[in-house]
Amino acid sequence: MAEQPETKNASIGDKAPEEKRQKGGMLTNLLFNIIIPAVIMSKFSSEDALGPVYSIVVALSFPIAFGIKDYITAHKPNFFSILGVISVILTGGMSLLQLDPQYIAIKEAAIPAAFGIATLISLKTRYPLVRTFLYNDQIMRVEKVSEALKLHGNLDVFERKLANASYMVAGSFFLSSFLNYVLAKVILVSEPGTTAFTEELGKMTALSFPVIALPSTIVLMGALWYLISQIKKLSHLEFEEIFDQI
Repeated sequence: MAEQPETKNASIGDKAPEEKRQKGGMLTNLLFNIIIPAVIMSKFSSEDALGPVYSIVVALSFPIAFGIKDYITAHKPNFFSILGVISVILTGGMSLLQLDPQYIAIKEAAIPAAFGIATLISLKTRYPLVRTFLYNDQIMRVEKVSEALKLHGNLDVFERKLANASYMVAGSFFLSSFLNYVLAKVILVSEPGTTAFTEELGKMTALSFPVIALPSTIVLMGALWYLISQIKKLSHLEFEEIFDQI
């Protein structure tokens, strides 16, 4: 019986140092591993800019450099960087090979779908990805929340609430996957390798925020709001005590 508090502490308290080592928050990860490479591929791949080959090289440099930096800091591979490299290679390779836009639509849907599947799979590991997306030191005072949950004996209950939030986060990625596919099918109608096709890639990137990012962000914010309400209820902390003062 004397060892039981240690088991509970390992459930959440031991994960806080792991989150502390993750210097890049969700937005930084998405920016360097997904958004910037996508903009480079779509806006600077024409012959009068970087060209198709050099645009791939420059786009690849961002997730690779960020992944190396994160590995040096956290001593573990960065999942976002790996997906970013795969995304750039697939998009660039498809453009260079002038494959049918159908394959690009599938690829556009596959990346967020992979995030959603990985989020669900990570529930079976010690470090659920929801901790990277929502419950991390860039957003909340994780150690203080963990101590309060432990004090009120609600660590195990909170783990179940985290799982519920994970399902909501995964849902936002699956929604993004579906919208990505539809947008690519509607926008990409020209032959790959043509100027029109490059312009369509740029248009698809420009429309991705209102059509894809906004609905997905709403779902993600819903998950964050759910998590905050559960933290307040289970830890008996006030809103201003949960978040870092900036």
